Amino acid sequence: MTRSAELYRRALEVLPGGVNSPVRAMQAIGRTPIFVAHGEGAEIVDVDGNRYLDYVCSWGPLIHGHAHPLVIDAVRTAAAGGTSFGAPTAGEVKLAEEVIERMDSVEMLRMTSSGTEAAMTAIRLARAATGREMVLKFAGAYHGHVDGLLAQAGSGLATQALPASPGVLTSAAAVTVVVEWNDREALLAATERHALAAILAEPLPANMGLVPAHAGFLELLRERATETGALLVLDEVISGFRVARGGAQALYGVAADITIMGKVIGGGLPAAALGGRAELMGMLAPAGEVYQAGTLSGNPLAVAAGLASLSLLDESAYLRLDALTERLAAGLKEAAGSYPISIASAPGLLTVFFTDLAIDGFAGVQRCDLAAHAAWCRELLRRGVYPPPSQFEAWFPSLAHTAEQIDRTVEAAAAAFAALGEPAGGAQ
Repeated sequence: MTRSAELYRRALEVLPGGVNSPVRAMQAIGRTPIFVAHGEGAEIVDVDGNRYLDYVCSWGPLIHGHAHPLVIDAVRTAAAGGTSFGAPTAGEVKLAEEVIERMDSVEMLRMTSSGTEAAMTAIRLARAATGREMVLKFAGAYHGHVDGLLAQAGSGLATQALPASPGVLTSAAAVTVVVEWNDREALLAATERHALAAILAEPLPANMGLVPAHAGFLELLRERATETGALLVLDEVISGFRVARGGAQALYGVAADITIMGKVIGGGLPAAALGGRAELMGMLAPAGEVYQAGTLSGNPLAVAAGLASLSLLDESAYLRLDALTERLAAGLKEAAGSYPISIASAPGLLTVFFTDLAIDGFAGVQRCDLAAHAAWCRELLRRGVYPPPSQFEAWFPSLAHTAEQIDRTVEAAAAAFAALGEPAGGAQ
């Protein structure tokens, strides 16, 4: 028995499903999890000594790869002075100033410890600011495990949602409206039918795989929010500081009323934030009456890691990350040959969809050949490439990946496609 298998056996006795977050269990690709011992640059090494080129990179925070010396030194220095104070520190102020300088729509910042907390606070703030309850989200979008946002779409263009998890109250889901991403008619219908507190969206959705907005769709979100009195809340937990210096808002030229941030902002440690215009953010306690608090918010280790990570992200870094991502995307497309896939990419993000049909939203992603994708991922792992173990997640190339490592990944992908044989049932 391998050490990973033994650890998984033990984990099943003490952790639900043997993991602390569901996708890590690798059930979606039909195998048991790999237990990681350590990371080095673009690679991880498991407890059995197997080495993998890593395209999960902790699901996004590690834009510089594993154990970057500057980030590690910053955390080590911060830890030497104390790991937590529950009191203000200079680092929190500096990080807020850095974020505000990079993101034009943000004038004030409130830090949290997770994206879920930041999303929950953003919705609470939007409801307080508008005096309304209803929130619109998009099918396939994940904004953390907040009760009201764990909702699935019903029938029709725009319906009130039903709970998507046991334990979520019907009343919590009932104040959420779900429409299909990129569906202009559904968006117009929902914003005309409901008095919304917020339109909540990822400007570059990456939680159903990467599904960019159609031309004009983000602008339509902004227009409908402004025209109806709703707030536009953009979830940049994944895209913020990954795809561009100012996040997806800078890349696509759209401005949020409230922005949710995470992942890169913590440099690999637990940190997230929400930010927006000063008059909105000033409604949060203690400046205002909208309550939010967190013992570890603005943790000095996470702040130090975030500042170090951001300090390395200049325009040249984003140009290099874009070039690496496009090299990988083009290589994977070529590696597939005649196998029916489609690839979506943005700087530092991509998804290989196992269908050659157009992917416009969650309904399209659900048509993918999940069995073939799972088999392909297993073949990649056998060849030393660690992909996200789900069709509904994005790959995260990092600045630590080299051109040579990208080429090795493409070679492994070609062999993995070849191992699949002919697709069942022909093109999807």
